[in-house]
Amino acid sequence: MVLSKKRARKVIEEIIALFPDAKPSLDFRNSFELLVAVTLSAQTTDAAVNKVTPALFEAFPTPADMALAEEGEIAKYISRLGLYRNKAKFLKKCSQQLLEDFGGEVPRTRPELESLAGVGRKTANVVMSVGFGIPAFAVDTHVTRICKHHDIVKKSATPLEIEKRVMEVLPEEKWLPAHQAMIYFGRAICHPKNPECHEYPQLYDFSDI
Repeated sequence: MVLSKKRARKVIEEIIALFPDAKPSLDFRNSFELLVAVTLSAQTTDAAVNKVTPALFEAFPTPADMALAEEGEIAKYISRLGLYRNKAKFLKKCSQQLLEDFGGEVPRTRPELESLAGVGRKTANVVMSVGFGIPAFAVDTHVTRICKHHDIVKKSATPLEIEKRVMEVLPEEKWLPAHQAMIYFGRAICHPKNPECHEYPQLYDFSDI
């Protein structure tokens, strides 16, 4: 049974309250570095990405630098990450597209971001919300697991359905805080195995609704 909008909002707001100061865990200094870091984070941890990006960004600080590099050169810097060869190919192509299509700047709209190599909806939403402060809600594995475990969505819900549901339940100013808090909640409490959510009864207290 999927929770009502009021109850779903209560659950998410309680998660935000548990991690009110949650911030992005990827290290970046500008929108290009954010775009690269989020692209690299697919199927690996943010901590692993943060270990390779300092040297990567020192070697290729701009889209122009990365566009001129050989894929093998880029790959050397990220070889500790999963799918690093594919990611190196995406980063080079993406950098070329930034130069050719957007004057070397990271675009701000979802369609433009999704036109870039290696950039899907989740990455676009992260860049929009974290990089530019544009209201968007990114759905990753933590968000998916939490929303299904807590009946905010159906167990069969797709990432897009989860995104739409959360955006429907919460006001837009809470989309980014919810995303960040849910990542921390997923890492610390709502684990894939043996979740500890039952130790936080406020998540299930709907007496005031």
